[in-house]
Amino acid sequence: MKKIDCLGEICPVPVMKLRAVMDSIQKGEDYLLVTDHSCTISNLESFCKANKLSYQLDEVMNGVWEITITAGR
Repeated sequence: MKKIDCLGEICPVPVMKLRAVMDSIQKGEDYLLVTDHSCTISNLESFCKANKLSYQLDEVMNGVWEITITAGR
């Protein structure tokens, strides 16, 4: 699993970082995006839905989320 570290980054930076690697995501491959910015959650959900990416959200500690993003599941 590849990791996109967005701790300390505000929107739209996390979405831009995901967009930058989208073309290299292989079917079934997972990316783990880590963020501590709550606005990122809704923006990433919208982005994933629009680009047919699966995602799973987990708040691993108060105010820190790990979002597992998978292509073509």
